[in-house]
Amino acid sequence: MQVIETLAEGLKREIKVVIPAKDMEAQMNERLEDVKGRVRINGFRPGKVPFAHLKKMYGKSVMAELVNEIVRDRPSAILSERGEKSATQPEIAMTEDQAEAEKILAGEADFEFTLSYEVIPAIDLKDNSGIAVTREVVEIDPKEVDEQILKIAESARSYETKKGKAADGDRVTIDYLGKVDGVAFDGGKDEDAELVLGSNRFIPGFEEQLVGLKAGDEKVITVTFPADYPAENLAGKEATFDINVKEVAAPAAVEINDDLASKLGLESADKLREIVRGQIESQYGSVTRQKVKRQILDQLDEMYKFDTPERLVDAEFENIWRQINTDLAQSGKTFADEDTTEEAAREEYRKLAERRVRLGLVLSEIGEKAGVQVTDEEMQQSLYQQLRQFPGQEKQILEYFQKTPGAAASLRAPIFEEKVVDHLLGEIKVTDKTVSKEELMADDEEGSEKETKKAAPKKKSAAKAEAAEGEEAAPKKKAPAKKKAAEGDAE
Repeated sequence: MQVIETLAEGLKREIKVVIPAKDMEAQMNERLEDVKGRVRINGFRPGKVPFAHLKKMYGKSVMAELVNEIVRDRPSAILSERGEKSATQPEIAMTEDQAEAEKILAGEADFEFTLSYEVIPAIDLKDNSGIAVTREVVEIDPKEVDEQILKIAESARSYETKKGKAADGDRVTIDYLGKVDGVAFDGGKDEDAELVLGSNRFIPGFEEQLVGLKAGDEKVITVTFPADYPAENLAGKEATFDINVKEVAAPAAVEINDDLASKLGLESADKLREIVRGQIESQYGSVTRQKVKRQILDQLDEMYKFDTPERLVDAEFENIWRQINTDLAQSGKTFADEDTTEEAAREEYRKLAERRVRLGLVLSEIGEKAGVQVTDEEMQQSLYQQLRQFPGQEKQILEYFQKTPGAAASLRAPIFEEKVVDHLLGEIKVTDKTVSKEELMADDEEGSEKETKKAAPKKKSAAKAEAAEGEEAAPKKKAPAKKKAAEGDAE
């Protein structure tokens, strides 16, 4: 086998591989001899099939298997022998001429193919002890803990029936029937619907007209559906609702005590405070870590300057650019609205892609030299988190990761990166600085743009979803002609 380098330009490489026809034929003959005793052909006793006949019948299929195996296995072996690592899967090119391909399968022509790839540049790791970061730390105010608990307590708030008129914050129990042009419409009727006045659960203007009513009152109210209401038959239409008030209840006072903790499934108020404090610390800690990580990456970016594989940069840029255009479309904005042009934006995000690729290679080299490993348990936990983000689609997500090449790497990469950051934190100088929560949460757009985490469609995390659900009043009744996106299909 001949391995000839035909291109070595920067990080780009092109290798021509030639396997003489006689070598291919020798390998084919060896395989045919191996199966000769096992082949069953009518008219011949086992093991007595003439080799020429065997070659005529099975030679091409055996040669095709050899070609496939060579193309599959030899590239990695060639790169290993050259001491190179390909940045992406090497591109393989071979003859597309049918006549020439037939000669190769017949053992009458050399088998040639070409490998095209970019090498990962050699990175000479530097001393990390000169890196210094400031870790901003927030001292949790007990008042903030209590404020958060009171918000959570809204979900466990009780109501007591009262006499007299309903006021903002009261819960009313009503029957209602909605009509447009005097005709009832689907989804506009309910009985024993519970509604907290001021919660803005119903369409604009609805709740305000219930203020001042008392149990037993009946009233017809008039509202206008928003022009952008999702149900086209109701959008912008004026409607009336026949209201029958069955109960008015005032909210009970919320106190942070053992009774509240019990309603939330905890043994004591102290335990409740402990958990909420831990959640707040975790939220601030996440921001602190991202700021520290950004400082580390900024300094690594200054320390390492080298050419990056173009194909990796192209792929990273496409990820970023796709997300940028998705965000613009969702917000209804253009590049002009962002005080830039598409050309300038492309140049800016191309630089960001190069930075991300470069830092990714540096972190990978640091982690490899430090022996950083991602465990099976960590991979399973990451996969479980992915499944939680798509309830009801667990089977499809599992099949995706099982059948898609490289999918598992998308789970491993962020875990590996965070473990490398942990390793660096043990080598660099870290100075703690106490700051206010406002200082910690201060927007740092420039730094955010430099963050190396890959751009991806933003999804609400499972943790945030749980927190949001915990703050909602429950149980909920259906709003009249409610928005399908918010409440489900109207009846």
